[in-house]
Amino acid sequence: MSEDADVVVIGAGQAGLATSHELEQRGVEHVVLEAETPGSSWRHRWDSFTLVGQNHTVRLPGAPYRGEDPYGFMGRDEIAGHLESWAGRLRAPVRGGCAVRRLQPRAGGGFTLDTDSGTLVSRVVVVSTGAYQRPHRPAACAGLPASLPVIDLTGYANPGSLPDGPVLVVGSGQSACQVAEELALSGREVVMACGRAPWFPRRAGGRDVFEWLLDTPFFDQRVEELPTPAARLGANPQVSGAGGGHDLHYRTLAALGVRLGGHLLGAQDGDVRLAPDLDASVAFGDGVYRTLRDLVFAVCARQGLERPDLPEPAPLTGAPVESVPVGRLGSVLVAAGFRPDYTSWIRVPGLVDDLGFPVHTDGESTAAPDLHFVGVHFLRRRSSALLFGVGADAACTADRVAARLGVA
Repeated sequence: MSEDADVVVIGAGQAGLATSHELEQRGVEHVVLEAETPGSSWRHRWDSFTLVGQNHTVRLPGAPYRGEDPYGFMGRDEIAGHLESWAGRLRAPVRGGCAVRRLQPRAGGGFTLDTDSGTLVSRVVVVSTGAYQRPHRPAACAGLPASLPVIDLTGYANPGSLPDGPVLVVGSGQSACQVAEELALSGREVVMACGRAPWFPRRAGGRDVFEWLLDTPFFDQRVEELPTPAARLGANPQVSGAGGGHDLHYRTLAALGVRLGGHLLGAQDGDVRLAPDLDASVAFGDGVYRTLRDLVFAVCARQGLERPDLPEPAPLTGAPVESVPVGRLGSVLVAAGFRPDYTSWIRVPGLVDDLGFPVHTDGESTAAPDLHFVGVHFLRRRSSALLFGVGADAACTADRVAARLGVA
């Protein structure tokens, strides 16, 4: 492949396909490049993975959920299948197996894309490669002994995929809690190195947590409204869609026998050490619970609804774990989130900020005009990378691209 294009969209997940749909609606010709197949990144999740939002929250432009289980939670293969089917209905070609290895500006304008299938030159590029690309390992993991298997979440499939023996789960967000629960239910002994993460009940007053929050400003929050820009890297709320959806947080995990401790410090004298800060992490999560509760109560006041029963959190019982003998652990599973990874393949000075997020104006790079981003966490608002929010961002970007190309 060696050719020119007006617009190239990189990635055929929900962000790339939403962008393709919106460009199609505006009559903008383009091509979509995908490293594997449409929606394939979802298939890399662990075996039992499900959506956390109910199926009806899949509100993609041109591909909303219309199945028979709107209040259920699709598994990873169903999500991927939904996106793959959508890709087949779009007019723009989706070139699978065409990973982009390098993207760089051309002196005369536009961009050169070096791909597995050759080189392509494009006037405009939209990067839609996912909210995060690189598993994050806290620095303390480097202090663990080489004899102890340390596995990133991307390497986890099911409890049987881990070495025998107790598991130390490092992390505290949705994925960490879901995997810790699955391991405990399988009979594994689990210790969890906890950090700060929000939580809220799965259901309150007969409504799902997402139904409540979609009626509040929560998902419309912008970066400048956060306490600090680094808050973008915070954990997602602790909750599960498995088994029809249920509560999942530190208290439910403790009730299953998961032993909780503070954040990972490393290893010393034959022990894995956890910080004595579990109380602070629990207090942080409880504080967010109260904030979300206030938002829900505001919805009730505005809509004339009866307040749901949302009591004060019960005390977390049990002594925190502060050390575990290395010899007792079978493995360490790191589920500490992901980080952006744009600069490893996009050659543009000043492309990202100190946290690795694109520096942009309304999705368009300030360092390279005509280079756009869609599907980035908090790109325009909290919902920017989500299945019910990415469509709005894709429409905004398609408007900018169409205006730039002079397409009516």
